[in-house]
Amino acid sequence: MRIGELARRAGVSVRALRYYEEQGLLTSTRTAGGQRLYAEQAVRQVELIQQLYAAGLASRTISGLLPCVVSGEVTPELLDRLTAERDRIDEQLRGLQQTRDRLDAIITTSAGAHSAGRQCAGVNGR
Repeated sequence: MRIGELARRAGVSVRALRYYEEQGLLTSTRTAGGQRLYAEQAVRQVELIQQLYAAGLASRTISGLLPCVVSGEVTPELLDRLTAERDRIDEQLRGLQQTRDRLDAIITTSAGAHSAGRQCAGVNGR
């Protein structure tokens, strides 16, 4: 399939696909006229790349993991790397949960103050 079709089917921009190729995350063949052609499995690969980016992984990390993930060749090193990335994400989630809990406490306190007619001058610009 051509680059435009892959972009449409995978839900990404053509520019993103070119970037993935520059980073070594995606490969294509070329027609005699120089147009990129992608295999059918490229759709799933682009979706995986998007998921890994969404998880906060950098291009360099993804390029190291992707060949093993795509081929299904699981090594102890791959498992260690994936586990470390999952642990990093878990830590970020804990931090976000703590931040949300603090905001909930502030919202509860502020709602009580608002009901009592007290307002913070800083928020209202007074």
